[in-house]
This record gives sequence, structure tokens and C-alpha cells, in this order.
Amino acid sequence: MTDDAVPDLRASDADRERVAEILRDALAEGRLDMAEFEERLDATYAARTYGELAPITRDLPAAGVTAPAVSLTKEPATTEAGGAGWPGRITGGEGSSTWAVAVMSGFQRKGRWTMPRKFTCFAFWGGGEIDLREANFADREVEINAIAIMGGVDVIVPPGVEVVVRGIGVMGGFDHQEEGVPGEPGAPRVIITGFAFWGGVGVQRKLPRAEKLRLKEERRRQKLDRRADRRELD
Repeated sequence: MTDDAVPDLRASDADRERVAEILRDALAEGRLDMAEFEERLDATYAARTYGELAPITRDLPAAGVTAPAVSLTKEPATTEAGGAGWPGRITGGEGSSTWAVAVMSGFQRKGRWTMPRKFTCFAFWGGGEIDLREANFADREVEINAIAIMGGVDVIVPPGVEVVVRGIGVMGGFDHQEEGVPGEPGAPRVIITGFAFWGGVGVQRKLPRAEKLRLKEERRRQKLDRRADRRELD
């Protein structure tokens, strides 16, 4: 078989799934925005040949489906935002931001940022969000000191992170529902302190966006597989 015939070879479901994994990693790393990710993902599942799959990841590092003779494997998925697993996410340094204020307004810290050893925030008649799902950490143990006066602060952590809540509430409160969940080996420990008066500090544990998309796609593929099985039985 000539090289010219390779792009016309039919791609398998496994080939398409490998390309989808590469796209999910690129989204998590900030190489693709959500609109481009969804566009390329649709093209991936619509592709029928290697020639149609190859351009989808050609501009991404260590990626691509060019021919059956080329390895289509990729490195195992990790939990990191900037390194291999949790150790790669504990980067040291001063952190991207050490404080935030919301007075009749709001603030957000989310996406790819570095959580400092101590982050202090104040919300008065306002609200804030501290999202650690995609974050790196300046140390193995970090502290969020949240003061909420007639306002609120939401802290979002990924699975695997240990949470300790030590805040005090007066006609307000701190959310303790995520306390007591054991952390994964090497994962950071997040201590939440502070004071809430007629306000609250909430804690949520959520999957990173890329992982949620992966699970959604997996459910979609399983649904398509069940439909295909039913058609074969008919």
C-alpha cells in the first residue's frame, strides 16, 4: 500500500477517542478555548478516515493521527494544571494573587492561577468565588481567610484536596460539608478561616471542567453504542 493511500484508511472508534483525549488536555491547558474545543470535538466524532482526523490535532504538541504505522498512544491523564500529578501543582513562589475585596460588587479567582500560602478576602454586600480546580498551589498547605459581612464567599475545590474549616459565624456560617474527606497522596490541604456576620462562606467539591466534559462525552458514546447494538439486534 502506498503512503498516498494512508489518509483514506478508515479510522476506528478508538482512534477518534484518542483525538478527543488530546483535545480535552488542550482545553485544560488553555491551548484551546471552549468554542474551538467543541468545534474540533464535533469534527473528531464526524471523521471517518485518518485523513480527516489528522488536521484536528496537527497544531497541538505531541498529538496527531497521521497513519496506522504511527503510535496513537498518549501519556496517561494527570490531575495537574502545570505538572505531573499533585506534586507538579505545588509550585512554590508567592502566588498569583494574595487578596480580594468585594464591596457591593464581586470578585473571582478561577482558571489557571497560583493559590498563595495565604489568601485573604473581604465581601461586604457582595460576593466572591475562589475556584481551585485548575489552580496551582504555592505550598502543600494553604489558607483562605474569608470575611463575609452581609455577603458571601464560595470556595470550589477539586476531588482529592483535603479541606479544613475553622471559620466563625455570627448570624451567618461556614460550610463544613466537605470536611473529613481524606485527601489524595501528595494533594494540597486547604484551610478555611475567617468570620461571617449575616453572611456565609460555602465550600463545594466539583470536577474540573475538562473532566466533566470527558464524562459527558463518555455517556454520549455509551448511549450511541447502545443504539447501535439495538439496531444490530433489529
